[in-house]
Amino acid sequence: MHTVSPMQALTYDGPWHVVLRDKPLPTLEHPRDALVRVTCAGLCGADLHLAHGLVPDTRVGATLGHEIVGRVEQVGPDVPNLQPGQRVLVPFNIACGRCPYCERGLTACCENSNPESDVACGVYGFSHTTGGYAGGQAEVVRVPFADVGPEPVPDDLSDVQAMFLTDALPTGYQAAEMCHLRGGESVAVFGAGPVGLLAMKSAWLMGAEQVFAVEPVRYRRDVARDWAGAEPLDPSEVDVISTLKELTNGRGVDASIEAVGCEAAGSVMQRWLGVKAKLVGGSAHALNQAFHATRKGGAISLVGVFGPPWNLVDIGTAMNKCQTIRTGQCSVKRYLPRLIEHVREGRLDPTPLLTHRFTLAQGEEAYEVFGKKQERCIKAAFFPQAGRRTEVAHA
Repeated sequence: MHTVSPMQALTYDGPWHVVLRDKPLPTLEHPRDALVRVTCAGLCGADLHLAHGLVPDTRVGATLGHEIVGRVEQVGPDVPNLQPGQRVLVPFNIACGRCPYCERGLTACCENSNPESDVACGVYGFSHTTGGYAGGQAEVVRVPFADVGPEPVPDDLSDVQAMFLTDALPTGYQAAEMCHLRGGESVAVFGAGPVGLLAMKSAWLMGAEQVFAVEPVRYRRDVARDWAGAEPLDPSEVDVISTLKELTNGRGVDASIEAVGCEAAGSVMQRWLGVKAKLVGGSAHALNQAFHATRKGGAISLVGVFGPPWNLVDIGTAMNKCQTIRTGQCSVKRYLPRLIEHVREGRLDPTPLLTHRFTLAQGEEAYEVFGKKQERCIKAAFFPQAGRRTEVAHA
């Protein structure tokens, strides 16, 4: 009897439980598939929303992780553009490349990678609401539509730089782009995690004159100030809305970026109803602050992940202030050519944000450190090929 060799993967085992499991190696299931042996897999804030049980239909045993870099191991007959041994980064969106959305560059809206839902495209390592695809916090991952998604990694980019290009950097860049910056604007970024920090850097690149970082955790405010050049605001020390208005001639900032998502802290009611009781879709506290802190006619850029559909959102304030709201998962592929160039030229090099490296065997520790913001962790990543039981020192 033929048996499939096992691999190791980090899986969801219920709220607050991430488990290392032996799972069968994936196989090619379609002519457009490829198998990629993972060399670097990021740990993202969206993974925490899943691990904390805040995203519907996240099933026990599902492999986590959507920020994937590795080497091609096997390709299907309809993948002429990839060769075994080639190093690639895999955007978190799974896109067919042929539907009307993909043809417009909106790979985050692909209608063929998740045909059971019109809410989202297929996403690696997320809930079954996005197709139920196995993620990349594993030794090997199956990549559907491999003739479209994977991007060859130039030799002068590291695996770490490539990992940021799969999600965090394009998402932060798109967040700034959706602010409609023309030069001279003030921008408030709510959340100084990797996406928020990269959004701050991108806002400067697009001509912002003032950038503020609203962040309750001190060491993340320090990084926002020292690395991203933003003026940090501690919501536990100042009233964020009145302070931002005072700093912008009483009107409010020209644009706000919400880079927190459904676990925003601040409002006791929001936290209890959303994060604790799970009666609504997490906490929209940061988003509501953004509405109030942004001037009339300003822009709201929403890239924080909200899994469930029901939130206590103060939409009336945004409507009455005539604000423009833009949001959406990032269509990674369309941004890669310019962002690879930005990274190469040092304008948007995310490397310093990776503070922690782990093996898959250290998965439980990694989620604990990252989720509870221990050890000044900004960004963590797994290196599956470093050895199944070998300790990998923190960066």
